[in-house]
Amino acid sequence: MELHDVWFVLIAVLWTGYFFLEGFDFGVGVLTRTLARDRRERRVLINTIGPVWDGNEVWLLTAGGATFAAFPDWYATLFSGFYLPLLLILVCLIVRGVAFEYRAKRPEEKWQTNWERAIFWTSLLPAFLWGVAFANIVRGVAIDANKEYTGGLLDLLNPYALLGGATTLALFTFHGAVFTALKTVGDIRVRARALAVRLGLLTAALAVAFLGWTQLDRGDTTTLIALAVAALALLAAVRAIAAGREGWSFTLSGVTVVAAVAMLFLALYPNVMPSTLDPAWSLTVTNSASSPYTLTIMTWLAALATPLVLLYQGWTYWVFRKRIGTQHIADTPDTPHPEPETTRT
Repeated sequence: MELHDVWFVLIAVLWTGYFFLEGFDFGVGVLTRTLARDRRERRVLINTIGPVWDGNEVWLLTAGGATFAAFPDWYATLFSGFYLPLLLILVCLIVRGVAFEYRAKRPEEKWQTNWERAIFWTSLLPAFLWGVAFANIVRGVAIDANKEYTGGLLDLLNPYALLGGATTLALFTFHGAVFTALKTVGDIRVRARALAVRLGLLTAALAVAFLGWTQLDRGDTTTLIALAVAALALLAAVRAIAAGREGWSFTLSGVTVVAAVAMLFLALYPNVMPSTLDPAWSLTVTNSASSPYTLTIMTWLAALATPLVLLYQGWTYWVFRKRIGTQHIADTPDTPHPEPETTRT
């Protein structure tokens, strides 16, 4: 295996880790307006992800940086061709981070309500748009002989891509509902379980349609295995959450995310962005990669830094492992506090 193949795998792992981790906190953000009944319950949901949401986004930064360094032509074509949807995702992530930190800085109801709405929309939109973006990458876009995207925004909103967006939105929301059941106590935990079962069934229907379409269009034996793993893990996750086994359900919903993303990258390889104009103009792991010297330096740096990052993030989840409920939320209105609310457990 050449270094460019290794880095394709590593980038796939980074994106998989991002969707596994950021997926559930996108889902929790969506649930702040669909599961929570009042401000106290919204505070419970926000506190479940408060200590970890920013660490989860590190995976996105690393995936983008690795793509830029290892496959500069892929990065350039992707970010120029998908400029508007990626810009919208970036704006959502910025506003979402500000909303988490500033929501509790003032006690006025209007102030807090507006930031809570921002959390909802800036969680929902990226969860949908990431599915649209990756569906278009796998399906292929209009790339010319100069490795430039020649299509328009409407070309990205095709039926396959919109189905991909609906699938990721449903999957992340289900993942978030299971995480909520795992991290909370009391009535909100019970309702999260019930909602997760309904969301799981909806997700199963969308995932079968989207991944089945992918299999028919670009699949082989390896993608079929990944599809089967994703489907079985999702059904098992729904059954586990219905039985009240939140830990197993969260593990299995995570396996679903991992298998689904793996299937997309398996369907893509050895391309990184197929061209719908001429297959010879497609970007591949070979023609879009950096020099072997660059990839060698990156490999050594990754081997040194990755274990430290994983250990630190694992330690963070261990420290903030306890459940939270409405009884842990003060009766008094939110007031400015020297310690951000999102760090409480």
